Amino acid sequence: QVQLVESGGGLVQAGGSLRLSCAASGRTFSSYAVGWFRQAPGKEREFVTVIRRSGGNTYYVDSVKGRFTISRDNAKNTVYLQMNSLKPEDTAVYYCAAVLDAASYISSYYMRARRYDYWGQGTQVTVSS
Repeated sequence: QVQLVESGGGLVQAGGSLRLSCAASGRTFSSYAVGWFRQAPGKEREFVTVIRRSGGNTYYVDSVKGRFTISRDNAKNTVYLQMNSLKPEDTAVYYCAAVLDAASYISSYYMRARRYDYWGQGTQVTVSS
């Protein structure tokens, strides 16, 4: 069982930065792939990025490439999402999710929300224009 808690959301002006954290319980966190998703009002949940268990393999949706960076510190059981050059269209509730990582899958496999077994409660990010 893994429990995930997101933090770091807030209100920021366009062009600003935020760093989200996803803190996990569980001794085997390092075996999990962790993804970030977001959901804006009236829209479906959208994949943002994923990091594999080693931390060396990441995958991003095109709309955030070059602006967002995912990283992990397995010693702290935490995954981070550094968000720079934020835009109003980044406004959403951001969720982290985890699933046991299978080395045989390519990273794009983890774009689908249904791949994940554990979810956090979400943190609100609001970008003002």
